Amino acid sequence: MAEGTLYEKYGGFSQISRIVLSFYDTLLDNDEIGPFFDDVDMSRIVDHQTKFMASLLGGPASYTDNQLRQLHSHLSITDAHFDELEEVLRGTLSQHGMTAEDIEVVIAEFEKRRPLIVR
Repeated sequence: MAEGTLYEKYGGFSQISRIVLSFYDTLLDNDEIGPFFDDVDMSRIVDHQTKFMASLLGGPASYTDNQLRQLHSHLSITDAHFDELEEVLRGTLSQHGMTAEDIEVVIAEFEKRRPLIVR
């Protein structure tokens, strides 16, 4: 774990896991995004997403760009879906006490992955 990262600042893996659980609570109720998770093992996806989110905050990286592309290649995720995910992420990070400046850093990292996820 790198010194001075957002990952460390916001409590490491256990706190990131709480943020991800809140994120999915909101997503699953979303009419546009929720259906993507209808037939998904949620415990598995929460674990994967926690690792992904940790990497966005400067923690250990678990996925390469190629892996992210492959994991999402069978989905029809549009820019509108990605925008919705980004808004939910922004709101969730805020609810968990992240500063506006730090949220923008995370969103910028998330945005860099758009070409890997959107089809």
